[in-house]
Amino acid sequence: MKKYLITGLLIWIPLVITIWVLKLVVDSLDQTLLLLPPRLRTEAWLGFHIPGLGVLLTVLIVFGTGVLAANFIGERLVRVWHELIHRIPFVSSVYSSVKQVSDTLFSGSGQAFRKAVLVQWPREGVWTIGFLTGAPGGEVAGHLRGDFLSVYVPTTPNPTGGYFVMVPRDEAIELDMSVDQALTYVISMGVVVPGAGGRNGKNGKITRSEKL
Repeated sequence: MKKYLITGLLIWIPLVITIWVLKLVVDSLDQTLLLLPPRLRTEAWLGFHIPGLGVLLTVLIVFGTGVLAANFIGERLVRVWHELIHRIPFVSSVYSSVKQVSDTLFSGSGQAFRKAVLVQWPREGVWTIGFLTGAPGGEVAGHLRGDFLSVYVPTTPNPTGGYFVMVPRDEAIELDMSVDQALTYVISMGVVVPGAGGRNGKNGKITRSEKL
């Protein structure tokens, strides 16, 4: 009986959690419909709400914004908007920081979160998985002797929280696994081991890695 219960749980738990997460995302994006005038909402001309319509509207808004910003006039408007935001105290500092992070993450030429690395954290001799976010710059780089890397070390099982550390390049080991595989490994607390393949090992075990 215990065997059957566990088997049933293994089938239902991932399905229920997946549906719950998708519902949370859809419900959040459906709030975009509040931007529409009441007479244009589905409740006004159909009598009921259509789930997921906000997702479609969000995609259309984002896509349309990208199309407008890609031409000459759009670029001028975006530049004016940035200059206006930068004139507002406090808001400018928050906006600039968030924009720099988003530009780095979504840039096709950027290296942020493109590689998973193995680093010693929180002390020497204890290893964990981190994600390469770049290299120290500015005044910070002037105080570091040698070649360093900027690494984000996520917490488990919630990877949205974590630590930003700067480690010597020769002490960080590049892993032959994708970022998705590394995230799965972290979120599962090491239970789900990345499958075999690549130059690093067999049967999901890391046998060799390269220094960055």
